[in-house]
Amino acid sequence: MSVISLNKNNFKSVLNGEKPVLIDFYADWCGPCRMVSPIVEEIAEENPDCVVGKVNVDDEPELASAFGVVSIPMLVAIKDGKVSGQLVGFRPKSQIVSLIKG
Repeated sequence: MSVISLNKNNFKSVLNGEKPVLIDFYADWCGPCRMVSPIVEEIAEENPDCVVGKVNVDDEPELASAFGVVSIPMLVAIKDGKVSGQLVGFRPKSQIVSLIKG
């Protein structure tokens, strides 16, 4: 499955699904975000049992604020409609996978 671009219009429909969700809060100008992006894309392709989305904090400040994003990249795992964990900054693939699988 590919990464979904999330915005305020489609966000709730993704959260209300059956699958666990991984959200990557990022900005185009952010160096560490560009390092995490290919890892997030790999995880999306390798884990069809999860929904993987990206939120551009510059385009969607309301979503970033709702999740308390103060530093990017910030990765948030959601299970059953609730935040189950988060990571801030560049992290290796194994930690990100553990976040959504754990």
